[in-house]
Amino acid sequence: MRYLITLFLSLAVLITAGCGFRLQGTTQVPEELKTLRLSSGDPYGPLARAIRQQLRLNNVNLIDENLQNVPILKIVGSSENTTTVSIYQDGKSAEKQLNFWVSAQIILPNGTVYPIKTRVERAFFDNPLETLAKDAENELVKQEMREQAARQLIRKLLIVHSSIQNEPEQSVAVEKARAEDSE
Repeated sequence: MRYLITLFLSLAVLITAGCGFRLQGTTQVPEELKTLRLSSGDPYGPLARAIRQQLRLNNVNLIDENLQNVPILKIVGSSENTTTVSIYQDGKSAEKQLNFWVSAQIILPNGTVYPIKTRVERAFFDNPLETLAKDAENELVKQEMREQAARQLIRKLLIVHSSIQNEPEQSVAVEKARAEDSE
């Protein structure tokens, strides 16, 4: 019986490892972006903390020194917007839509800048009878939105990686087009 359980567990491990199974929330960050410097206007704010946490969860080495050969993840800005979606009969807001935008840039050591933008939306039901609970829930939802935006930014590092790989091909195509135009 013990042999059968061991065999079954070994088989389960091999199947999940062989099919490319990964834990939710982890992204394969490209090697050239495994070491980054995080630059933000508010380095200790909630968004910068969420991004720093996601980078560490994805095994990205964050450095504080201003080295020339290290890419920079620069948080350009973020904004929040609240829109009333539905109202009660007395005119008070019943449901709100929360929008959160983050704008960032990857600055490579050669000076190339890749802009990254992400947007997160959430619906929030507003109960005017429970003001304290509503405020606490609203803050919790905003923190979850920051964390989701941070996860999206990390996933978009893959897009930067594919752009870096395609860049030599694009520059060759541009040079050929310029040569043909000059003839």
